[in-house]
Amino acid sequence: MPRYYGKKDKIVLYMHAGSGNHGCEAIANTVIQMLPKPAIVMTNSFAEDEAYSLKGMATVIEERKVRKNLFIHTWYYLLDRFFHDPEAAYRYRFREVCGRNLRQMNISIGGDNYCYGILLKDLKYTNQLFTGQGAMTVLLGCSIEPELLSDPDILEDMDRYACIIARESITWQALVQAGLKEKSYHVPDSAFLLEAKRLPVPAGFVEGNMVGLNVSPMVVERENSPGITMENYRNLIRYILEKTEMGVALIPHVVWKNNDDRMVLRKLWEEFQDTGRVVMIEDADCETLKGYIARCRFFIGARTHATIAAYSSLIPTLVLGYSVKARGIALDLFGTWDNYVLPVQSLERKEELTEGFQWLMKEEDAIRRRLAAVMPAYLERARQAGRMIERLIDGRGPM
Repeated sequence: MPRYYGKKDKIVLYMHAGSGNHGCEAIANTVIQMLPKPAIVMTNSFAEDEAYSLKGMATVIEERKVRKNLFIHTWYYLLDRFFHDPEAAYRYRFREVCGRNLRQMNISIGGDNYCYGILLKDLKYTNQLFTGQGAMTVLLGCSIEPELLSDPDILEDMDRYACIIARESITWQALVQAGLKEKSYHVPDSAFLLEAKRLPVPAGFVEGNMVGLNVSPMVVERENSPGITMENYRNLIRYILEKTEMGVALIPHVVWKNNDDRMVLRKLWEEFQDTGRVVMIEDADCETLKGYIARCRFFIGARTHATIAAYSSLIPTLVLGYSVKARGIALDLFGTWDNYVLPVQSLERKEELTEGFQWLMKEEDAIRRRLAAVMPAYLERARQAGRMIERLIDGRGPM
């Protein structure tokens, strides 16, 4: 292996968007616990991480914000535009962990960051910054749309990582086909290992007899037929209330100002609260939210890590998905994503989510048996990421 430079006392986790996204929180929480050394978490929001489960788990440092100061923003724009130094802004952003503060091991934990075009520049130049100064970078727990790997610029970025750990097989196979086999590995998302904190349930929540529902503004934005997502959820809730004895738990998993699950979930709660069988779960840390999800009978969700919390709790789950991550995780657990993932882009009728739930009810026992059979080995594979990082630090290679 190449010789890497930087301090060896701690491991840097970067591209963490903040714990207001409880999926990001769950990834950081579980990665920190499996690392062989203490972590420094470079975060987009120190306040969010202090408010939830990461408090006290690691050294949390907020990235310096270039865009918050007009003078600073203008200065780094000029450096990029006229002096051809695009890394300058990233040296400022990550000043606490680069240059004289460089650590030898730097792990990008963004999960699906490469699924969003707006982040590709940040990913590229941060990776280039650390590796250019002689440090090692690892891309951990990623999902990447396969077609993205036909872009030479993305392949050049991927080649800088010492190791790429895909969380599902579709991404891993795409990496292999793109010529990155020697450094690419398939290891399940660390968030499958998240502990569930079981606090008292709110009034109306009947343990073991609830259908947990999660929907997000992001998935609504990806629908092709305006309004069809919420119509599907309304139709599903009516079916549950009229045709079953189960209750409904509305569970948010992201609470960012401009991307807050509660904005759409509260609309559903306001429509059905008078039935006495629909409960709105308030915001909490990722472990507490998993505790509520784990006490449901079924779960239907749009947020990936809400569904991971359900899968790992052996709850029959239907994913309202829109990307490779949903399909890949379902494929690895069940051998197919048919009936387990309903692409939001394909919704045309208001009955489709209800029909998916009816299938889930019919197959409930078989799904539980399948999850119970595969989950122990799946969780053990997820723990492998910590051992791989330890080997990389020791210079032995990930496997």
